[in-house]
Amino acid sequence: MDILKSKSTSLGWTVSIFLSCLVAASSGQIRYSIPEEMRKGLFVGDIAKDLGLGVDRLVSGRARLVIADDNQYVALNQNKGHVVVSEIIDREKLCGKKSPCSFSLEIVLEDPLELFSITIEIQDINDHAPSFPKKEINLEISESTPTGTVFLLDSAADPDVGINSLQSYSLKENRHFILKQRSRADGSKFAEIMLQTALDREKQSEHALVLTAVDGGEPQRSGTVKIHIAVLDANDNAPVFTHSVYKASVLETVLKGTVIAKVSAVDADQGYNGNVTYYFTHLEEDSSCPFEINSYTGEVKLTGDIDYEVSPNYEINLQAKDPWGVTGASKLIIDVADVNDNSPVITMASYSGKISEDSLLGTVVALISVQDKDSGKNGQVHLNIEDSLPFKIKSSLRNYYTLVTKDLLDREKLSKYNITLTATDEGFPALSSKQTVVLDVTDINDNAPTFKQSIYSTQVMENNLPGVILLQISATDSDQGQNARISYFLIDGDVNGNPVSTYFSINIESGIIKSTRSFDFEQVKEYKIRVQAQDGGSPPLNSNATVIVRVEDQNDNPPQVLYPVQTGGSLVAEMVPRSADVGYLVTKVVAVDVDSGQNAWLSYKLQKATDRALFEVGLQNGEIRTIRGVTDKDAVKQRLTVSVEDNGQPSRSATVIVNVAVADSFPEVLSEFTDTQDKEYNDNLTFYLVLALAVVSFLFITCLVVIISVKIYRWRQSRVLYHSNLPVIPYYPPRYSDTLGTGTLPHVYNYEVCRTNDSRKSDCKFGTVGSQNVLIMDPSSTGTMQRIQSEKNILDKPDSPLEVS
Repeated sequence: MDILKSKSTSLGWTVSIFLSCLVAASSGQIRYSIPEEMRKGLFVGDIAKDLGLGVDRLVSGRARLVIADDNQYVALNQNKGHVVVSEIIDREKLCGKKSPCSFSLEIVLEDPLELFSITIEIQDINDHAPSFPKKEINLEISESTPTGTVFLLDSAADPDVGINSLQSYSLKENRHFILKQRSRADGSKFAEIMLQTALDREKQSEHALVLTAVDGGEPQRSGTVKIHIAVLDANDNAPVFTHSVYKASVLETVLKGTVIAKVSAVDADQGYNGNVTYYFTHLEEDSSCPFEINSYTGEVKLTGDIDYEVSPNYEINLQAKDPWGVTGASKLIIDVADVNDNSPVITMASYSGKISEDSLLGTVVALISVQDKDSGKNGQVHLNIEDSLPFKIKSSLRNYYTLVTKDLLDREKLSKYNITLTATDEGFPALSSKQTVVLDVTDINDNAPTFKQSIYSTQVMENNLPGVILLQISATDSDQGQNARISYFLIDGDVNGNPVSTYFSINIESGIIKSTRSFDFEQVKEYKIRVQAQDGGSPPLNSNATVIVRVEDQNDNPPQVLYPVQTGGSLVAEMVPRSADVGYLVTKVVAVDVDSGQNAWLSYKLQKATDRALFEVGLQNGEIRTIRGVTDKDAVKQRLTVSVEDNGQPSRSATVIVNVAVADSFPEVLSEFTDTQDKEYNDNLTFYLVLALAVVSFLFITCLVVIISVKIYRWRQSRVLYHSNLPVIPYYPPRYSDTLGTGTLPHVYNYEVCRTNDSRKSDCKFGTVGSQNVLIMDPSSTGTMQRIQSEKNILDKPDSPLEVS
């Protein structure tokens, strides 16, 4: 018996044999061929080179592999553009006996979208040795069995394919049996032993043989089984099946316990030797056969799960055996019929979940893969979405669809779409599956800010404080995020020749408009400015509005008297003849108020009068009239104080003094007014003379004290220098000159003497420090101080007739 070599010792040889991969590319498809059992990370193919793409295209296009199977056997190295092994591939687990063995995948690139199909073929290596289902085969053969009788043996199984699969059997040399090798229609080999020499139970009741199965791999692998033959007493006939091949068909959804088929065999022997029992043969130890046979009735029942997508048919070897071990053989072929039992599976191969609202028609939103494990029409799938959506489905490559835009998008109308994908196959009844994806429409700056009103107006009281809030403007933007962030600005312009920013300011974020100065209704009654709202998009969009600020009048101006004219140099008097009768118009007080409205409504009142019973003032017109006849007893000089008051809140007023002379001739008036004026002038002159004398006395005493102090200080300094041998350096204080030891005043004062036209009155004024005084200093001679005095003549100034409150 050959000893099986270890599987691990052959892996290095097989990897080195198949390390070179065959690559074939045609019609956009690439095919690689690699051996099974390659280690993780080993090179499969240079996809970038084979597709004619640069590595940078793989990186920028976010290249990725899409594999329909759950197992990710290979992976993509974007940085090198290589396809490498990501997990060890077992060809037998992947494909079983199917040859060639391959699996397909797609490589997806984005921006722009590209799809390439790749097929990877898995080559078999000799990693399995042939093995028998049992460690020992027991045969019972009647001694009467004629020579030439063939006995079917359990076949060895080798999961490998091709040259690595089971190739031949060999039988240890013996005298009674020879080996016969047969091949089935599918190419598999099985062994039979033929009786070459008649058996004689009396000579030898048992025989031991060794059957060896050998594959064609390199290195060659083999497996052995012992054959124990018990020689029975005579039994001349073997069971014979009614059919050499039995066929049955079953739906993949049939229930367990269902009878699939019934086989029958006939034994020509009678009695006990004619009893036949049925068995399945050639089953591997780990075989999960979903069928079982009733040994006595020959009924074949379903005991496990069957799936057309896993195994579309089953081929089972049948054996009929009589009590003496004589057997007959047949075959049962069960075809599994496909049923539409698999719903389509929707996979989002490429989907970002976002799309810009300015996307063009036909923009790809998603790449969708739809798979259905059923076959035929049951596996043909259609993908649909609702017609009301602005999207449509386009068929792309095999089992791939693209979701593209068919209408223009507007985020402001609808910012999010719930798209339900419905995949339906063509089976009966049809199966479908749904998947809902959420697509967000991203914003672009396509909407300008909109003011709530095109014209805003507000009022503000004049004389306002700077910084007072006038109003707040507001605009809205239907965009989103930064595109909807609104800033407010004043549009450059002029107001009375000045920039608008010198009058108003606006908060860039809140839109609050404030005043930057105090307004005056009498100067400007209304301001009209332009404001702008601008969003934060790129490029920014804006809109304008007009703001009208109306200044409301405030009673901030007192009335101004235009007549009588207010003079400060002489008295003005109105003459009333003594013959004046009742209602005589003496004069009219004329006043104006620069305010407006009721603030400018003026009323006139007689506030004080020498004789209230003689004159009255019109409340509205300001006319001064007599209210009785003038008599000789009335004083010549009449002094009226008239108050002019506006109608504001609070009211403001002004007063004017009207001198009225009651006389028939001018000399009489002049004499009366001159006496009074002299008395007033004498009083004023006395006051000013006393004040001047006090000021001069104070200054004289102050200067005397300062001069004495300076003399004492200089004398002490000279005594100190005299007793020392140091050179004497004369010291001259600022603004002083003294060479003879006499001090001078540090300041020069002006005395202004004012004279009036009337020689009977004079005025003496003692001024402050003169700004025109000149001090001349001569260090080489005796210092002198020259005083320049300016004298001015001042005109006589009688009392002003106008007093304003």
